[in-house]
Amino acid sequence: MILSRRDALALCAGMAAFPAGAADYPSQAIRLIVPQPAGGGFDTVARILADRLAPRLGQAVVVENRQGAGTIVGTQAAAQAAADGYTLLLGGLSNIALNPGLYPSLPYDPEKDLAPVGLAVSWSYTLIARKDLPQRDLAALIAFARANPGRVTYASAGRGSGQHIAAAVTEHLAGVRMTHVPYRGAQAAYQDLMGGRVDLFFDISSTARAQVEAGTVRPLAVSSRQRQPFHPDVPSVAETGIADLDMESWFGLFAPAATAPAILERLRRELAAVLALPDVDTAFARTGGRVLKLGAEETRAQIRGDIERWTRLIRAAGLTEAAN
Repeated sequence: MILSRRDALALCAGMAAFPAGAADYPSQAIRLIVPQPAGGGFDTVARILADRLAPRLGQAVVVENRQGAGTIVGTQAAAQAAADGYTLLLGGLSNIALNPGLYPSLPYDPEKDLAPVGLAVSWSYTLIARKDLPQRDLAALIAFARANPGRVTYASAGRGSGQHIAAAVTEHLAGVRMTHVPYRGAQAAYQDLMGGRVDLFFDISSTARAQVEAGTVRPLAVSSRQRQPFHPDVPSVAETGIADLDMESWFGLFAPAATAPAILERLRRELAAVLALPDVDTAFARTGGRVLKLGAEETRAQIRGDIERWTRLIRAAGLTEAAN
């Protein structure tokens, strides 16, 4: 058979899309780096996805927790790994979109060094208060903070964490000054919040929900544009008119930037199939998570927009290098 020039070019293009090793990918176990310790939000999402991706890929997906320097150590390790599809990263808002604004000398560029496979799920944050806080709503709290600079205290799971950024940006947009009390993890922050030693904590809604339902803390607002179905009586920060905040903590899969397009496409197909499973939707919805079903271009646009917006807000709030 004699091929036309057009057919020959098309055949060559198709072969180029499948470099050596891509056609039979995966042929060994895949490592999924989680840049935080076991048991946290990153880890929970990673294990839900890994357990369901493995049978679809025909290989084990092994979660590897690589914490250190916040989320920097694990993220850098994934970004610098061989681009063969056998090392993936569980990326989130914090290590992909917040870190570029926080750390001028970040040892990785999330847009240049990593390729998004896809975003999987998103949670809002809930601003919760100690039970005996005299101010019963966000408007009263902000009025008190404005009249008493530095008197109101808020906890976080550490400087530069999502909880810190959510509270500090709200503080900045509302034009008030509060006192940040950083802890080493959310558990210690909750202990002092429930003990009355700190006033506020802006935590992931899935975790905050359990404490709200137990009656140990009081919810004041959520960070997303819309109210959350599991506590519909709690307004959004934006809805109150106090600050134009719209913040959700998303998580997804990323690969080293030079990973072959054919491998990325295979991973995207399998991730989309996993996110369409009813039990995955139920597992995330049970904790207030919203499954994300974005195409490749939508995913890139979301990430690019969040990096630009949060870098601007973080710098405006004086949080670069997590200095507050």
